[in-house]
Amino acid sequence: MDVLSRLAADPRAAALFLDVDGVLAPIVDDPGRARVPDAVRAELRRLAGRYGLVACVTGRPSADAQRIVGVPELRYVGEHGLELEPEAARFADEIHRIADESGWPTVERKPHSAALHYRTASDPQGARRRLEAVAGTARAQGLEARFGRLVLELLPPVAATKGTAVRRLLAESGLARALYAGDDTTDLDAFAALDGLELAVRVAVASPESPPELRARANVVVASPAELAQLLRSL
Repeated sequence: MDVLSRLAADPRAAALFLDVDGVLAPIVDDPGRARVPDAVRAELRRLAGRYGLVACVTGRPSADAQRIVGVPELRYVGEHGLELEPEAARFADEIHRIADESGWPTVERKPHSAALHYRTASDPQGARRRLEAVAGTARAQGLEARFGRLVLELLPPVAATKGTAVRRLLAESGLARALYAGDDTTDLDAFAALDGLELAVRVAVASPESPPELRARANVVVASPAELAQLLRSL
C-alpha cells in the first residue's frame, strides 16, 4: 500500500487509468446492462477534481463507456485505443461482415471492431471451439482476432492497444506518475505502458477468468470491483 500512499501524496502530478467492465462495473451476462454503482460514480467525480488526469481506457466504444460510467468529467478512450488511430476505420466493414455471417447469437458491433460474447453459453468450451473457426476466418483476411474473458474480439490490423492509449495520454498530459487498474489480458499492455515512469501502480482486479500474468505483474491485487472501490476511496 506504500505505492498508493506515495501516489496520493501528490495527486495533481499523477494519472489514474481505469478499465470499465470487471473493474468499475461488475461483469454481467448482458453487456448492455452493465452499470457503475452510484457510490463509485461519486468517488470518480471526487478523483477527477483531485488528480491530474482520470481516464477510462476500455474495449467499449467511448460513448458507451461514458453512458455506463456516467461521469462526464473523465477522459474516455474506447475500443482498446483504436479510436485514436484514424486508419482503423477502413477495416470496419469487413469486420462487421465476418461477425454478421458467423451467425453468433451475441454480437456486439462497435465502430471499429466487433465482440462475440459467449458468457451465457451452456457449453463454454464448445463455444470457444466454434469461435476459433470465426477467428481463423478473420485472420485469413488479415484482421486481428483475440480472445478475452469469454469473448472473441475481431479487430483491425492496427498497432493500437490499451498500452498505446495510455502512453499517448501520458505524453499529452506530461504526467510521470500513474495507476492503471484492469482485469483482463488486454490490460497487460497498459501495465507495460507504465514501465519507466517515476511512479507506477498496477492494480489487478483478479478473478478465476483473469490471466495469471495479470496478478504476477500487479503491485496491488483486489478480488472484485467492490474491493477496487475501497481502494479508490483511499486515493
